[in-house]
Amino acid sequence: MTAALPRQAASPEEPQRPPETPGHKAKRRALTLLIIVLLIGVPAGYLVISAAQSRNSGKDKESKYSATGLSEGWPSKVQRRLYQVPVPHPADRIAYYETNNWKTSRLYVQFRTNTAGLDSFLEGMGVNRDALEKDDISISSRDQKITGWKFSGPGTWSGLTHKQKNPAPTQDVVVNTADPNYPMIYVVSRTVP
Repeated sequence: MTAALPRQAASPEEPQRPPETPGHKAKRRALTLLIIVLLIGVPAGYLVISAAQSRNSGKDKESKYSATGLSEGWPSKVQRRLYQVPVPHPADRIAYYETNNWKTSRLYVQFRTNTAGLDSFLEGMGVNRDALEKDDISISSRDQKITGWKFSGPGTWSGLTHKQKNPAPTQDVVVNTADPNYPMIYVVSRTVP
């Protein structure tokens, strides 16, 4: 049997606490519940939001890399820099497609711009308008088949092949100047990894 410990008497100088009222007890319990909810709910909510964003990001990447033809929109800055395809501003009707394998990587880009944009694009590649040869379809039939481009319709076609020493890319360019104020440009830039 254990001996009971003596209780220490309350100090006479210490004020007596009034007994807890039901209202005070309810406030204390509500505050405790709020703290628990914040400590558990906020991190749990963050995890749910983060997981949803991660899943969506994966779906976006999956659709991007499973594309089997031209996708509307701008190629990324990294792609434009790597393949040296300086899409000018202003430009519209922009679409691109990238293929990679162990031998060659290619970036296919199409866009429409104005005459100053065409000059800016060619200058950014390191050539000028004089390099374009009338009726030269420099993009191969293989590359046309991959993208669905057909250069047999109406239009004034000119093209060029801008060869560069590896690892710099080689670009095949076809320009349709059916509307001389707004030429349509098609580019295949290929590089050997």
